[in-house]
Amino acid sequence: MLIKAKTLTGYSLHCLDGEIGTVVDFDFDDQHWAVRYLVANTGNWLTRKQVLISPYALIAVDAAAGNISVDLTKRQIEKSPRLDTDKPVSHQFEQEYYTYYGWPMYWSGRYMWGYSPFLVRDPTQWRPSAPGDEAWDPHLRSMNDIKGHIIKATDGEIGHVDGFLLDDEAWAIRYLIIDTQNWWPGKHVLVAPRWIDKISWSESTVFVNLSRDSIKQSPEYLGQELVSRDYEIGLHHHYNLKGYWVE
Repeated sequence: MLIKAKTLTGYSLHCLDGEIGTVVDFDFDDQHWAVRYLVANTGNWLTRKQVLISPYALIAVDAAAGNISVDLTKRQIEKSPRLDTDKPVSHQFEQEYYTYYGWPMYWSGRYMWGYSPFLVRDPTQWRPSAPGDEAWDPHLRSMNDIKGHIIKATDGEIGHVDGFLLDDEAWAIRYLIIDTQNWWPGKHVLVAPRWIDKISWSESTVFVNLSRDSIKQSPEYLGQELVSRDYEIGLHHHYNLKGYWVE
């Protein structure tokens, strides 16, 4: 199911023995565009104001109740490696974090989740990286930081990043929601991460391999509840590109 990241922001996080806080941001890697951590504000029950929760720990998203179930106890979270919130997430922290919880390290392999293109929560299905598996260096970014970045097509600016659509099973960013109101009135469109050529973080600009006119003529985005598989097929057919579900 695809769901707006903005919708999940503010959801309460419920662990096995109580509520631990609310979602305030997401950290994703800019290679596979997968959500690596939900950033949680813990309120007053924990001395650290923010903690990171990996999708490996998530049980279910309850949209009706506005909460996310987490397969951890408060004590586990309290004893987890500490994050220095005024610094970027370091690779050393991540190694300590994944070792502490006993989860497979997502960068140990060539797929989105290391050894697998899918998020596998069942420990009996985990396996170490095989010889020859390519490891890669994750580059974590905050969703809050990329929101507002300019979108530049092959022939000029076309809009700015207004949000994200997440796959709540694979915890991948499937689409960036683009607001084009500065170029033509009020239209929102979707751009898939795989259509991105590069990102200039210093210039706050996302470059896409699409023309302005092709984006302008693409199916309009009218809300997450209307993004069906038929809509996605039509969107990819418009650009003559394969969908992520085909591969």
